[in-house]
Amino acid sequence: MNRDEPSGRPAASPDPAALAAAESVALAPGPSDLRWRHPGESDHPRLVALVDDWYGGRKVHLAFGRFLLMHFASTSLLAETAEGKTAGYVVGFVSPDRPAEAYVQAGAVNPNLRRRGIGRQLCERFFTLARARGARGVVCPVWPGDPIAVAFHRALGFEPESGPGTMRLYGTLAYPDYEYDGEDRILFRREI
Repeated sequence: MNRDEPSGRPAASPDPAALAAAESVALAPGPSDLRWRHPGESDHPRLVALVDDWYGGRKVHLAFGRFLLMHFASTSLLAETAEGKTAGYVVGFVSPDRPAEAYVQAGAVNPNLRRRGIGRQLCERFFTLARARGARGVVCPVWPGDPIAVAFHRALGFEPESGPGTMRLYGTLAYPDYEYDGEDRILFRREI
């Protein structure tokens, strides 16, 4: 599919029973002692204060707009420790122009809690919510200079998009200047 054109497929109304079942799975307690919920607009200041540190010092907070939690909360997830500290989050949505595609705008796990399966749980729970809304695939833009994020997405079965405009950056196919000058991105894709 051409990235520049909508799928043309009209969005079907999700089945209420499927949505309720997906919601139940996405917010259920998991193997970790974490609480799962949808983030709200009131979570924005707390999350935006964490993102630069969690992204290794990169200045990414400017891309974490409040509108993301205002408009995409029902498909986004927040994992919290028993003490109420943020363990991780994923902010994503099902594209209104490409309803077979879900898109992850941002996601991260507290660096002190990594390698415990939290990131995988966030993604799998997001996939459940997206599938219930008709998505069959997921797109995740990732900065190619982040080897931890690249390895994580590959471990989850994502593959980098290839084709016109891509080039090998940091050893992975990516789009140079994808967001704007100097902001390259791998577009990782996978079916769900």
